[in-house]
Formats: sequence, C-alpha cells, structure tokens
Amino acid sequence: MHKAGLLGLCARAWNSVRMASSGMTRRDPLANKVALVTASTDGIGFAIARRLAQDGAHVVVSSRKQQNVDQAVATLQGEGLSVTGTVCHVGKAEDRERLVATAVKLHGGIDILVSNAAVNPFFGSIMDVTEEVWDKGFSPYNVSKTALLGLTKTLAIELAPRNIRVNCLAPGLIKTSFSRMLWMDKEKEESMKETLRIRRLGEPEDCAGIVSFLCSEDASYITGETVVVGGGTPSRL
Repeated sequence: MHKAGLLGLCARAWNSVRMASSGMTRRDPLANKVALVTASTDGIGFAIARRLAQDGAHVVVSSRKQQNVDQAVATLQGEGLSVTGTVCHVGKAEDRERLVATAVKLHGGIDILVSNAAVNPFFGSIMDVTEEVWDKGFSPYNVSKTALLGLTKTLAIELAPRNIRVNCLAPGLIKTSFSRMLWMDKEKEESMKETLRIRRLGEPEDCAGIVSFLCSEDASYITGETVVVGGGTPSRL
C-alpha cells in the first residue's frame, strides 16, 4: 500500500474513533424512555427536561404553577420535542401521585425520575437559623444537600436488586434565578468567578448533558455516585 493510502486509511479510522467517543454516531440514547422531571419549567430543571427530550425521551415536566407548566410545554413542543406537563408541588402527596399517574396514563410507565425541586428560605450563617426555619426540613441549604448524598448511597444499595440506579448531581454556582443572590450584581459575579478554576459561572445546560448521560445505558455500571458540576470549585464530595 502506498504511504498516502496508508495515511488516508489511518485518518479515516481515527476520525471514526473520535466520532464514536464523542457520541456523534449515536442518536437518541434515551429513545422511548419516559422521564419525570420535577421543578422543570425554569433553570436547571428546564434545561434537563429539554436535553432528555432531545435525546429521545418522552418527558413530563412539572412545577407549582399551571402557567409555568403551560409555557414550558409550549416552548419544548414548539421545538418538536415529546413533552407534556402537569402541576406538581412536591411537598404535597396528592400532587406527587398525580405526576406519576399522568406519566403512566400517557406512556404506560416510568423509566427516569429527576428529583430537581429545591427551596432555600434562608441566607446567612448557620448559627443564625431559627427553629422555625429548621422545622421546614429544607434549610440551611448546604445541610439538606449533604443529607442527599447519604440518601443517594442508601437508595442505590436498596434499589440495586430491582435494577434501579440512583445517582446525584451536585451543581456548583449555576446562573439561575434560584442563585441570583450570589451573582445579581457585577461585583458579586466577578468575585464568584475568582473562586472557580473555570473563570465563568455555570449555565443550566452545563448540568443537562451529565444528567442525560447518567440516565443512559452508557452509565449502566454507575450507581450511588455524586457528580460535581462546579467549574473546578474545591470540593470533597
């Protein structure tokens, strides 16, 4: 074989490997899966819902307000994605039951659950937290999220015999309305960037691809893990 021909063959082979490793040759890794995403009409939840649908899943979005659900569904359906929605306040048992029932009625079952809902009614020192705030069970925010790490590992062990995987995404500073207190003015934003190895704040889309991966067969041997998406923020997770 001529040298030029050999080089061409190697180049084509290498390009094939690159495409396979980047997923370019694979489409719809979540084809025909049914996904529920809570608090998914804005921010990280919305980005996750969009990405799961783009990757082939039938997605049921939800949030506490009907107008937000309607707007999110209209936006994503307008992009040609398989998305429906219903109101769900995750703090209410009847709403959670309706969310599940909606998915089962429309699609016959559920393959993926993304528990994204969160609340943070307190900003400040943990020493200043009142008993009333502690009684909400949600705050201070970092304490509740640390508890989720343990919950993830415990559920992963308990549900493994049922062929259910449980993983956790730990976002760093993602630029959403939820975190606006940390970046709402330029000075604060620049100060936060200085703490990051990657000198920018995260975007919701930076989380969405990781979630899609964890929900796919590519992650079939991953469970009980926490993936940090934090731009290089020092972490011990």
